[in-house]
Amino acid sequence: MSNIRRVTCPIIILSALCFAAGEARAQLARTFVSSSGSDANNCDRLTPCRTFQHAHDATLASGEITVLDPGGYGSVIITRAISIINDGVGEAGVLVSGGGAGITVNAGVSDAVSLRGITIKGIGFGGGNGIAFNHGLSLSVENCTIRNLDGTNVGNGILFQPNAASGLAVSNTVVTDNAADGILLLPTGTADVNASFNRVEIYNSAGNGGLSVSSFSTTGMVNAFVTDSIVKGSANFGVVAGGGSGAVNMTLLRSVIAKNQGGVWAAGAGVTLRVGQTTVTGNLFGWNAVAGGVLQSYGDNNINGNNGNEAPMPILSKK
Repeated sequence: MSNIRRVTCPIIILSALCFAAGEARAQLARTFVSSSGSDANNCDRLTPCRTFQHAHDATLASGEITVLDPGGYGSVIITRAISIINDGVGEAGVLVSGGGAGITVNAGVSDAVSLRGITIKGIGFGGGNGIAFNHGLSLSVENCTIRNLDGTNVGNGILFQPNAASGLAVSNTVVTDNAADGILLLPTGTADVNASFNRVEIYNSAGNGGLSVSSFSTTGMVNAFVTDSIVKGSANFGVVAGGGSGAVNMTLLRSVIAKNQGGVWAAGAGVTLRVGQTTVTGNLFGWNAVAGGVLQSYGDNNINGNNGNEAPMPILSKK
């Protein structure tokens, strides 16, 4: 019996060590995807993976997925702090169909997620959303293109619907030809949400708005800041801040709002929308504040060429 123990124990220990080593190799701080990769690989630089999802599952929390060459990398559900980065190697694409989302974020309350250089495109067959953010500390979207999303009760370019305190930052990104809203902020719960949009272009949104910011489903504050951006060709509103149980505090600076049905809209109690150095032109209605919403101007906007609602916006009082 003792001899069996002496032989068995080292084998067990060795097996445990091998298993631990295998687990350590299973996740890396930086993984890679390539159009010539395989999901049977471990996702390191020399043996890259084929899909974002497999690379995500092989990446440590707070790690990074790097795109090596152009290709279609499939949809991904993100459940941890992670970055997916394409720094100019060509299109790193995600095709969307079946009513799902190209990229879904279901991360933890302290998890920051970053996306750079990704193209997300709807191809019909039930449609879907481009990016759906449900849980997480924050989402950063940079140098991305999101287009052609459609479907029933979907079709948003970016749907940001957290149920806890969180932040959204979108920059140098094009969102175009979507059947619902280009970008929709619709948080739930009680916590405050902060969002910023810089050099964002939103075209041809067929839903409620090109950029829609709503406190309809939250009792918290939704703060949104828009700078140097364009919203054009929306079937309804270009930029709309809508109030509900919570409040919206929105600022729009140095932007162009053109060729929409309604240009700039503040709708609902608890909504304040401030506008400065912005051109509102070619819309069916230039601007409006309804149902208790407050729209204020810094006095330096260009509002002309609209079919209606071209009166000067109320000027912010000087302090």
